[in-house]
Amino acid sequence: MTNQLKDNLFVLIKSLTKSEKRQFKLYVGRMDSNEDSKFLKLFNLLDKMEFYSEDLILKNKIVSKLQLSNLKAHLYKQILISLRLNPQHKNVKLHIRGQIDFATILYQKGLYKQSLKILDKAKSFALKYDENASAYEIVEFEKLIESLYVTRSLSNRTNELVSQTNHLREQNEVYSNLSNISLQLYEKLIKAGYAKSDVESKEIKKFFKQKIRSFRLDELGFRETLIYYQIWVWYSLLIQDFLSSYKYASKWIDTFNKSPEMIAIHPVFYLKGYNFLLEALALIKYPSKFKNRLNDLINVVEDKSFPRNQNLNALIFIYKYNNLFNLHVLEGDFKESIKIIPRVLEGIEENKNFIDHHHIMLLYFKIACMYFTVNDYDNCIKYVNMIMKNKNIKMREDLQCFTRVLNLIAHWEAGYDYYLDKIIRETYNYLDKMNDLHEVQKTILKYLNGLENIYPGEIKGFLRNLHSELKKFEDDPYEKRAFLYLDIISWLESKINNKPVALIIKEKALLINRKERHTTALI
Repeated sequence: MTNQLKDNLFVLIKSLTKSEKRQFKLYVGRMDSNEDSKFLKLFNLLDKMEFYSEDLILKNKIVSKLQLSNLKAHLYKQILISLRLNPQHKNVKLHIRGQIDFATILYQKGLYKQSLKILDKAKSFALKYDENASAYEIVEFEKLIESLYVTRSLSNRTNELVSQTNHLREQNEVYSNLSNISLQLYEKLIKAGYAKSDVESKEIKKFFKQKIRSFRLDELGFRETLIYYQIWVWYSLLIQDFLSSYKYASKWIDTFNKSPEMIAIHPVFYLKGYNFLLEALALIKYPSKFKNRLNDLINVVEDKSFPRNQNLNALIFIYKYNNLFNLHVLEGDFKESIKIIPRVLEGIEENKNFIDHHHIMLLYFKIACMYFTVNDYDNCIKYVNMIMKNKNIKMREDLQCFTRVLNLIAHWEAGYDYYLDKIIRETYNYLDKMNDLHEVQKTILKYLNGLENIYPGEIKGFLRNLHSELKKFEDDPYEKRAFLYLDIISWLESKINNKPVALIIKEKALLINRKERHTTALI
């Protein structure tokens, strides 16, 4: 077994709840063999470990080094079987799969009629919840059995099954094509980010029109409709049409609102849709609407009827606190952001096995920005360093660049002059190596190069010049998004006007709030 699989076993055990551990031990207790006793001992040992250690396992003499790999594989499999038996993990897919398994057993025993009866019920269940891939598998199984069991009126049955097969094949093909388009657009979003020029925007529009034109919304099922709206959200974000992104994210959520029973079936899809709706509202700067929709989301996920598991808990944590940070920025209320940081750090620790490094680093960046805004430069530098020292991920270009810019500014503000020359050179070299920089980064790069030669008395003039240069890009559709990562313009204004940066952002937030009355009709 590879080290990765060893880690996976350890992570799996650490993910188990108290009730899941109890059920597993009861499940093992029903077995009676020497091998089962060994893997239960291994389970208990791994459960007690804070960190995985093969040396400690071998020291306990549960098995030899040569046997350990097989025992771990056996333990991993048995845990999964136990979890599958847990009622908490029952869902539509598992229910259908279980029924297909029962039908398969009956088929193998030659009990065709009983097998067909179970398959028919499973098919109705699958169609009810739009699980067309499973329904197609069931119909194909029914056709196989019907070729052996011919005591009923085969003619009508044949026509029925052929018709169902053709319909489901078409539906699955539509879903597959839509999901392909969605994945392609999402890849563009992750790799290249938002369109940086008219040329990029035109290429994306051309790709989108070619791909989407063959689909009609009124012919789509529930899942296909969700994917269709998801495609429009990705596309709208790529071309920076944030109002359109909000429009289609709203349609995404409305699809669930029309069929609320589907929220429990597709909770991840529901959460993602809500998150993109909130992201769109943050991008178009609509604080009151943002706050209302965020409260709606929090109320939904905290209701007892909303499904919960480790994956959903992790997603809820990320979306809740990421958007709370966004809300406090929109409102200019950084004291509230500082208050939630301890809970965010607790949540990162609780969900560390279920959150990817990228999302953790994004939260660290927001924490660093919050500390910077309230003039806590030491803590700002602490979290910036945690990002820069992380070698496990490749974050988006903008975030990587502005993490280093923030590090430089924080050292400057903190008065750590003895580090500045080195940090300026490192920041300049890093930005210089980046390909396809925004004009904002290029401008910052140009000024950084001359920073070492600036005398204290020239600082304000230097900052005014940089402010004037960057201000040109504030309304540029391809450049303005860079300021969402780090509001360097507000920081420059705070230095020029001798005001706290938090106050500058607060004043801008009040202006945004007043403008909302004039933009309500658009949303």
